[in-house]
Amino acid sequence: MKKIYFFLIAAILILIIAVVGIRTVTVQNVLIDFDFNRQWNNQDKLVTFDGDYLIGLVCGSRGPLPGKGRAEPCIMIKTPDHMFVVDTGDGSRQNLTNWSINLGNLDAVLLTHLHSDHISDLADFHLYSWVTQNRGKKLPVYGPLGTNLVTEGITKAYELDTEWRTLHHGEEVAPSNFAGFDTKIINLNDPVIYDDGKLKITAFEVEHFPVDPSLGYRFDYKGRSIVISGDTDYSENLVKQSKNADLLFHDALSHNMIGRLEEISEDTNPLLSTVFYDIQDYHASPIEAAQAANEANVKELIFYHLTPAPQNFIAKIIFVRGVNEVRPDNWTLADDGTMAILPIESEDITITNIQ
Repeated sequence: MKKIYFFLIAAILILIIAVVGIRTVTVQNVLIDFDFNRQWNNQDKLVTFDGDYLIGLVCGSRGPLPGKGRAEPCIMIKTPDHMFVVDTGDGSRQNLTNWSINLGNLDAVLLTHLHSDHISDLADFHLYSWVTQNRGKKLPVYGPLGTNLVTEGITKAYELDTEWRTLHHGEEVAPSNFAGFDTKIINLNDPVIYDDGKLKITAFEVEHFPVDPSLGYRFDYKGRSIVISGDTDYSENLVKQSKNADLLFHDALSHNMIGRLEEISEDTNPLLSTVFYDIQDYHASPIEAAQAANEANVKELIFYHLTPAPQNFIAKIIFVRGVNEVRPDNWTLADDGTMAILPIESEDITITNIQ
């Protein structure tokens, strides 16, 4: 009984000290310093791996429809010496910042196509890799015909912002000659857009009519390979370009779920119902994506650009309905932070989450 009283009194005293202490400037400063260090001085979570590797990180897993806790499409590709981002959907830059990833190391942004959910964070990627993170050059952006309209528009819209930041912080922090974009329009007659002898990036066309062209990308690094579909219906060319790849990130739309949304909204919001009907004809279903992965002899498949993004266990079951019958294993339904680690000189693929 005495022990109970002792612990009770001790707990009350600790509570009193905490309540009183938190009101003092010294304690407040200690706590806020700890919080700031936790937020701003964390080590980049993608530089802690030993050895040589190819990594694919989902920095945005949903399509343009709402999805709590998910950003719009974004895949980061990383090796010890390279960092590329494929698409910059809404919320993706914030994810990477939350994961303490230094965007100053960003080699380039690659756009699959120019739908809003694939480009909306491009201005933020420019800013956060420019100011304080020492990008050291204008931000290279590769993309299909029309990409220059996007980068020129952002440059114009942010003209005063970039000017003021340099005036305020100085050339060392915000160098004016590194503000802006180095835009590179991809010519599919010359599809290898990057090759330094270690990493090769190949662009190819996929099926997303009326978007023309819409691109996918293949990354080959020292015998390991990752393919990103962008947005596509079932595509024979994607199957061809994905042959024997280690990993395929493929967009997926659940016709079961979108069909239900189409019916439910038919009376209450006919315009939205039309949108739900229309989007079903230019995205692959999970089953079609699994079939494409099988035909390409892909080792691992990760579904991303999930439309609509499943928000609970039941929704996830419905989303992948029928996939196991086509591809019983070696597939993953992505969340933000889903990460595949492919070590060099190995056939291993580790699927984990950065968070």
